[in-house]
Amino acid sequence: MDTNETTAHGAPETGLAVTFEGQTYLREAGKWAGFLGIIGFILCGLLLIVALFVGTIFSALGQLIPGSGEMPPAAGIAMAIVLILIDLLYFFFALYLYQFSARIKKGIVFTDQFQVTLALGKLKSFFKLAGIVTIVVLCLYVLEIVVVTLVGVASLHH
Repeated sequence: MDTNETTAHGAPETGLAVTFEGQTYLREAGKWAGFLGIIGFILCGLLLIVALFVGTIFSALGQLIPGSGEMPPAAGIAMAIVLILIDLLYFFFALYLYQFSARIKKGIVFTDQFQVTLALGKLKSFFKLAGIVTIVVLCLYVLEIVVVTLVGVASLHH
């Protein structure tokens, strides 16, 4: 096929072929991605349970530890919201890995280029999300350093 021709799915054909060894690597990566995706879903469920009961857990711990006082209800709600947001974010990591796994295995077994392309799209989405989360966390670290430095300098002048 000429490099300017298009496939049945409308994408230009580049002539790139995956060797048997490459297919073996993709198949194995798909198995591990499926495992990590399923473990991710399980951990999401556990984190959701913890988030729903975090207020109760901290209240019980407050009663068990003498002198610790009780946690205000608003703190439990805030913590639950933060944990649910983290859980939602983690869910998408697990989902992209699982979708990559399912599609790459199907694409390799049935030599379906379209499924392999969809799988690689999910892998791209996984890494894009990881990159965005990394940038946000690094920005929060920088912000934290700036705030701590400003508070430190301000406390020296008082």
